[in-house]
This record gives sequence, structure tokens and C-alpha cells, in this order.
Amino acid sequence: MLEPWRKGVVIKITEETTATRRYWIQIPEVESFDFIPGQFVTLDLPIHEKKNKRWRSYSIASAPDKTNIIELVIVLLEGGAGTTYLFNEVKEGSELLLRGPQGVFVLPQIIDRDVFFICTGTGVAPFRSMLHHINRYKISHKNIYLLFGTRVIKDCLYYNELKELEKEIEHYFYLPTFSREPEENINVRKGYVHAIYEEILAKERAPAYFYLCGWKNMIDEAKKRILDLGYDKKDIHLELYG
Repeated sequence: MLEPWRKGVVIKITEETTATRRYWIQIPEVESFDFIPGQFVTLDLPIHEKKNKRWRSYSIASAPDKTNIIELVIVLLEGGAGTTYLFNEVKEGSELLLRGPQGVFVLPQIIDRDVFFICTGTGVAPFRSMLHHINRYKISHKNIYLLFGTRVIKDCLYYNELKELEKEIEHYFYLPTFSREPEENINVRKGYVHAIYEEILAKERAPAYFYLCGWKNMIDEAKKRILDLGYDKKDIHLELYG
């Protein structure tokens, strides 16, 4: 059963990178907006006459906290009607129509295998939610690897925050990689996410869950490589962006 459409009020907007913003949205008609980390909300934006051409879905980047406020992190897409509207028209105090939570891109109740969170860009949003939830409730887990790929370090969303979580979450490893970071910066890993999980699994191919979130090209390549490593399709969960 679908959740009803509700009014959301944008209470805060910040610039995360040159083309990415964080939006905090309050849903006044509920006391607590309850969701499972990894789920998303759909916005109905006034950008088209047809309903299905107005809808844009975004993963919730915040963790459930018993309040009626959620955070979304959104990148401006060149020529994208939805993000152009959000960046140009939506201000603090603006009202948005939203529905949710929705989606089954969630962790199992018992995390009995290693988990690989593999993402690009704003695909990090559901994993940030999951990690804060695991930390807040001290949920038992095996190794958790967050593999985050982007072009340059200044575009790395939540960099310091996700790094700091390594100190708080046992067996959690934050592994960002940058495909276009200048060669002279020798303090960060260069390249793409695929080399990282292949390197880890070359040492020991332990049972694992793979959660993929980001652009289609990355997800398609990751699926093929993970299957080539001998894992099963049911080990792979994905959320596609674009």
C-alpha cells in the first residue's frame, strides 16, 4: 500500500559541493517520519502536466531519528528539469509535495556476512543513513566496506563525517577513490571502485552482500565483475540513478 502524498517544508539548504546541495525537509503532519535506512521519497514537482513526468525520487540521506525531518542530498543534472527546479526555485520555507517512504534497498535484519557498499556521487546517501543507524543502535555486523567513487576529492560528499565513523563503528572501512584527482596528491587513492573490492576479495572470497547505488555504467560493470568473482545474483542489491 502506497503512502499518501504529504506536504513537506524545506527548513534548511546548504551547498555541499559546487553542484550538490543538502535539503532538510520537515513533514508537519506527522510527529515522526519513520522509514528504514535505504528507502527513498518521491517528490511531485510542478515541472510537467503529466504526473509521472513530475515525479523525482531521492534516497533519504539521514538516519531515522524519531523526528519528522529528513535530509536529501541532490546533484544538479545538466538539462534535468527536476533538479533545475529544485536548485533555482526551491528556497528555505518552500513547500514540496512528497510521498514515502518507499523501496526495498535495505539491509537484512541480521547482518551475517561482510557488506560492500559501492557507490558513486549522491549514491552515497542510503549508505550514510545505514551507517548512522548501525552506529546509533550498535547493530551487530561483519566487515562493512564503503567504496565511494568520484572524480576529485572536493566532490566527495560527507568525506570527513564518513571517515570519522571509522572511529565509532567496529569493522567499518571507508575507502574513497578518485578518478581525476591530480597526480601530485599522493595522499588519496586514485582510480575506480571496482579495483578496491576485487583487491579485498582476492585475499579472501568470504560470503558477502553487495549494495550498489549510483550511475548505471558503474552498476552494470560492478554486477558483471561480482558475478565473475563467483557470487550469485541474489547477493547483489542495487539502486539505480539516471
